[in-house]
This record gives sequence, C-alpha cells and structure tokens, in this order.
Amino acid sequence: MIKKVKEGYKVLSEKGKNLGGPYKTREEAARRLRQVEYFKHNK
Repeated sequence: MIKKVKEGYKVLSEKGKNLGGPYKTREEAARRLRQVEYFKHNK
C-alpha cells in the first residue's frame, strides 16, 4: 500500500513493513509497488 507521510510517499506491506521510500511523488511510489508485486509473484 502507498501511504502519505511528511517526507512524501512510502510503500508499505500489509503488515506495515517499509518496502521503499520516501518518494517525492505518488507515481514513483506506485512504480515501486508494481516492482514489489512483480517479484513477489515471479520468484
């Protein structure tokens, strides 16, 4: 999930672990989230 924080946007897992960030724009965070989902399903 993408969460808005003071520094910008962070990508977090469902349990709250940080998966990347902070990113300045939501688009950058969304790109990182797509990378995480890709590698999660294509081991």
